[in-house]
Amino acid sequence: MKGLEKMIEKEEYCMDILVQSLAIQKSLRSLNKLVLENHLKTHITEKFSSSDEKLQKEAVQELLDLYELSNIRGR
Repeated sequence: MKGLEKMIEKEEYCMDILVQSLAIQKSLRSLNKLVLENHLKTHITEKFSSSDEKLQKEAVQELLDLYELSNIRGR
């Protein structure tokens, strides 16, 4: 990110800035996928496996909130 900031401050060529920005975004999407996968395999699985209905509802709400957030950002 700091490299991208420096490119902008130096007013480097727009296409170079865009390529760098897109590379960062792709990296963040990959990171998000890994974090989500881990969350599903651990926390969500634990909540759904629980006999506590409150935990199960929390898991569903977390997934719905993430779904909504991803749809808003995808626009």
